Amino acid sequence: MKTILKPTSDQHPDWASVYIKHVPDDGKVLDFLAEGLKEVVALVQPLTDEAWNYRYAEDKWTIKEMLVHLMDAERVFTYRGLSAARGDKTSLPGFDHNAYVPVSRANKRMGDDILAEYQALRAATIAFFQNLDEEALNTIGEAKDQPCSARGMVYMIAGHERHHLQILRERYINIAQKRKYDFS
Repeated sequence: MKTILKPTSDQHPDWASVYIKHVPDDGKVLDFLAEGLKEVVALVQPLTDEAWNYRYAEDKWTIKEMLVHLMDAERVFTYRGLSAARGDKTSLPGFDHNAYVPVSRANKRMGDDILAEYQALRAATIAFFQNLDEEALNTIGEAKDQPCSARGMVYMIAGHERHHLQILRERYINIAQKRKYDFS
């Protein structure tokens, strides 16, 4: 896949570094996205219906809610990248990811349906970023009064997913296994 170098600090919001730091500096962010999807699928596809609805604490999201959150964020970040790449100077609004989760109705869905949507979304995301030239990748837009570029947004998507994969492993899968929760 296409090489997309890591964004400079002026190509993404200040707070995005917490996610971008999880992505290697080799420019293979699109490969990283493809591998991230495979990791998510491998972790959650074998889960029982009961396990899909597991939350490690009362006020935390279920696995279904986490995956739908990842898709919501991927859509928002991709739109921000699209807007910047097309030279749109509109300052885009922020989004309250915590407000999105309850109204997503993720827990009423089947896990397989969520995974199918995730796979389709990721294919579209990769195709979009794969086809941007350097000028489009570097064009700076604005979201929530912060700079954003397509280059910055693709790295945010990849790093955000990596952040949640770590949480999924440590706080869902590992804790559940220690509690002898049936994850198979």
